[in-house]
Amino acid sequence: MTLNDLKPGQSGTVTGVWATGPLRRRLMDMGVVPGTSVSVEKIAPLGDPVEVWIKQYRLSLRKAEAGKIEVEIRP
Repeated sequence: MTLNDLKPGQSGTVTGVWATGPLRRRLMDMGVVPGTSVSVEKIAPLGDPVEVWIKQYRLSLRKAEAGKIEVEIRP
C-alpha cells in the first residue's frame, strides 16, 4: 500500500521509498525514511496535494510523490 492510498485520519509506518534521484534525496532529507510514523491529515478536493503529519510537522506532497512511499497501515 502506498501513502496516497490512505484516507484522512489513517496512519501507518513507512516501509519503503521507491523514488529515485533528487526526489528520493528530498524525501529522505524531510524525514520520510523507513520506520517513521506518518498520518494523513487532509487531501485536497481534487486529490492533489496530500497533507501528512510526520516527525512533528506537516508536509504537503503531490499525489505522485505520495505514491512512491510504501506504508504499512496501523490499526
